[in-house]
Amino acid sequence: MAESICRALRGGALEGEHAPTLTIKDSLDSPFACDVFSYILVQLSSQILRGKSQSRGIVIVAVSRSPSSYISFLKTKGLDIESSQKWIHILDCYTDPLGWKDKIQKSRNVRDIPCQSSLISSFYKDMKDMEKLFSIITELGGGLVEEKKAFFCVAIDSLSELLRLTTSQSVSGFLSNLRSHDQISCIFGLLHSDLHDDRVAAVLDYMSSMVANVEPFHHSLSEQSFSRGKFNVRFKRRNGRVRVTSEEFKVDPGGISFTSIPSADGLSISGLLPKVQFNLDLSEKERTDRANVVLPFEHQGNGKPIQIYDGRRSLEDYNIEAKHTSGSKKVGSGTGEIIYYRDSDDEMPDSDEDPDDDLDI
Repeated sequence: MAESICRALRGGALEGEHAPTLTIKDSLDSPFACDVFSYILVQLSSQILRGKSQSRGIVIVAVSRSPSSYISFLKTKGLDIESSQKWIHILDCYTDPLGWKDKIQKSRNVRDIPCQSSLISSFYKDMKDMEKLFSIITELGGGLVEEKKAFFCVAIDSLSELLRLTTSQSVSGFLSNLRSHDQISCIFGLLHSDLHDDRVAAVLDYMSSMVANVEPFHHSLSEQSFSRGKFNVRFKRRNGRVRVTSEEFKVDPGGISFTSIPSADGLSISGLLPKVQFNLDLSEKERTDRANVVLPFEHQGNGKPIQIYDGRRSLEDYNIEAKHTSGSKKVGSGTGEIIYYRDSDDEMPDSDEDPDDDLDI
């Protein structure tokens, strides 16, 4: 389902709605969220270069990896880095996230080392200020696309680092501002779920339209494979419905790859049904008997006058009674009739008749 994620991010945001947001979660048992993040980054960058994405540029917020590593990585994937200043920019939040190195350099009268690439912005040195970080990201993205109606996407390589450096309220407010920005088409970020409380992870899940979990095949460390696992994705649709999918991934020196999980692995639909003490399926005889059941209020036809079962007597008793009443009537047999008089002339002439009498129910 990695392709479905890339397709949703490529499609971007609809008018009047928040940007699609993806949170990629992993744990110590299966630490491959970084590989998934890199895979999605390459796929989305390729679509941007081909003009097949709503985004025209991408801003990478480098928190856990150096900006130079991204340049090297994208070059190895065959992306056109020479024209990168037109569609990509890397915000360096890795070198000096809290400004400690800057204070040491100023005390020693040492100047900042200039960036070696025009793709990398100067160091961001105040990661505790999420409002300022939001302003810088939108400024960089707006400089990439130039036009006010053009879109760019935002990639954050570690939401866990943001949560480590500041409060969860600040991070959630930061993500909310990104999602509602007019020029941001999509957002995706990485989260190491076992480093945070369940409450914090639940907040990010709520704010995300897609949540991808990287999980091992087995819970036992002696049985699990550290190069394979399950990739579970939860899609939150615009109408409120939730769709959950799963596939298998494999990590090798060339990167990560995804394949569908065969039903033989016990993940077929029949295997997902709960185990109960009664049979949920019908035998062939039971299907035949059910098809031959005559439903109440069903017209019989078969060349005979149509009669409707009134719900109080069996159809056979109804036929017998009809034969007796159609014959000669005995004198003094205690029969009677009900005469109905309309209250006024305004009442409809057929209001005393059964409105469903002519329906073939």
